[in-house]
Amino acid sequence: MEKPLVLAVDDEPHILFILSQVLNSKGCKVLTADGGEKAIKLALKNIPDLIILDVMMPDISGFEVCQHLKNNPKTKNIPVIILTAEQNEEHKEAMLRMGVIDYISKPFSPNGLSTKIDDVLEKIKT
Repeated sequence: MEKPLVLAVDDEPHILFILSQVLNSKGCKVLTADGGEKAIKLALKNIPDLIILDVMMPDISGFEVCQHLKNNPKTKNIPVIILTAEQNEEHKEAMLRMGVIDYISKPFSPNGLSTKIDDVLEKIKT
């Protein structure tokens, strides 16, 4: 099987670094974006197998990015994992209704992140 292409989106460079390290260790090809506009452009150009998307970003929020991608026929089926510091259950339910496959609460452990990524990559293979 070809290496999965994963788009990691976060405005914090150290988070992008951690995401890239974990994804590279899994044999994924990794694209990174430090903002929502760039994420949308990369997703439309490259059609990743998975997107890991931060919610709180300075240009446009992860929610807006997700809505944009879910409303586009080219990108609507890409699984999205949301990264969020928000602990509100209504917030999490809204993300799941939007079509997000899973969420990771910040701060996260690299091992926990790795497990979630394994679960999602396994689901998209089948």
